[in-house]
Amino acid sequence: MVMHKGIGLERFNSLPRTRAIHALYSCCCSVTWAEKVADGRPYPDRAALLKAAEVELPALSEADRDRLFDSFVRQEFTERTTELLTRLTRERINRLLGPSDGYPEY
Repeated sequence: MVMHKGIGLERFNSLPRTRAIHALYSCCCSVTWAEKVADGRPYPDRAALLKAAEVELPALSEADRDRLFDSFVRQEFTERTTELLTRLTRERINRLLGPSDGYPEY
């Protein structure tokens, strides 16, 4: 479940490290992955963030990738490939960021 929805890239880049890790963890359920991606901030654009997220996925152990797939509790998979995991993670990151400037804070 993505708890930080629609925060926008600028707000994501300005989050303290621990909050950025928490936001990314909600996308992929891996602290190792979230730390590596958070430490790459600031990202100049959404594409750079998505690319960094994609690069770190294959570096995870098979057990870590299995846990990531298990985090998608309402979906069943016939195959557990890195390509599928990349697509699913991209979807969650896009929900995290929302529109290009994020949703307004009220």
